[in-house]
Amino acid sequence: MEPMPNVLLVEDDPISCSVLGAALERCSLNVETAGCVRDALYVAARGRHALWLIDAHLPDGSGIALLEALRRIDADAVAIAHTASQDLALHRLLRAAGFAEVLVKPLASATLAAALALWLPVTQLRAVPVDDVLPTRGAPEAQVWDDEAALRAMAGNATHVAALRALFLAELPAVLQRVTSAVVTSDGSALHAELHRLHASCGFVGAAALAVAAHELGMRADAASLARFERAFHALLATVRDAQSA
Repeated sequence: MEPMPNVLLVEDDPISCSVLGAALERCSLNVETAGCVRDALYVAARGRHALWLIDAHLPDGSGIALLEALRRIDADAVAIAHTASQDLALHRLLRAAGFAEVLVKPLASATLAAALALWLPVTQLRAVPVDDVLPTRGAPEAQVWDDEAALRAMAGNATHVAALRALFLAELPAVLQRVTSAVVTSDGSALHAELHRLHASCGFVGAAALAVAAHELGMRADAASLARFERAFHALLATVRDAQSA
């Protein structure tokens, strides 16, 4: 049997990394992961990869800078960028830097599989079910959790949804603290980085109302938007308390 192609997934958000990694594995790919530029270069130096799937924004640098460094290790691997940003100017910049394609998170597994099929031998890929699709548009603001979207993202596996949501909720207090600090200090760069990661995570776990509030905060980083973001945050925690007390 022909060995599975190696793929390097570079993603610093643990939820996005888990979801994307599982989608790649369902395509019969051998997945190695890294959460930052430094670790990605270390993993890439240990062995060749058929494809690099790289986040456009990383905690210690940009996807573009990482790609430039990776090209000194391997000139032939296919590079695909993924980002929570829908900014077309950024997408053009990523393509100009050498990325073959730009994928927007939250990302349907079927969409990822279709992109992979363009750049890897089709005979080496096992397509995911066509109905394994995660909507890219948020649910109504009043909906705290979009359970159907989360289940679709996890191919109907409720156990995986629960595990990812537990991880998501455990990280939320620190996220709120960093977001609040960025708004108060007018640190637009830090705010953008936090909301970029949060947007993808919300999509994967079905945190619909928080995704809407995060988007609004990214558009208008003011006190009113921050207050709405905090209300959405506490609404999520309230659902957990209600479930535990039921």
